Amino acid sequence: MTNKSHHGELLEHAVRSRGISLTDLANELNVNRRTIYNWFESPFLKKAIMYRIGLTINHDFSAEFPQYFTSEDFSNDKVRHSNSLVANNQTTEWKDKYIDLLERYNLLLSDMSVPMR
Repeated sequence: MTNKSHHGELLEHAVRSRGISLTDLANELNVNRRTIYNWFESPFLKKAIMYRIGLTINHDFSAEFPQYFTSEDFSNDKVRHSNSLVANNQTTEWKDKYIDLLERYNLLLSDMSVPMR
């Protein structure tokens, strides 16, 4: 049984019960997987970490941590805003990769169009 005061265990339960990939979560939070595992093992976590994860996985931690949060902290507006920031960041990342690929492709085409002697 999970210890009710162990922050990391409660966090892990919330993440795993939603079937969220740790790799995806780490990418969305801009941390590595080891950091996620360290958080799971930690008996106490900063309020900001729990809040970021709650918004990211769409989980209201006010039941587990009423001393830190209210249901209003995880309202739909805040979750939508958090998820839109993640989506915008991912879109920009893919756009940058696409532009880089196009530039390299154009360079290759221009090199191939030079007549060989």
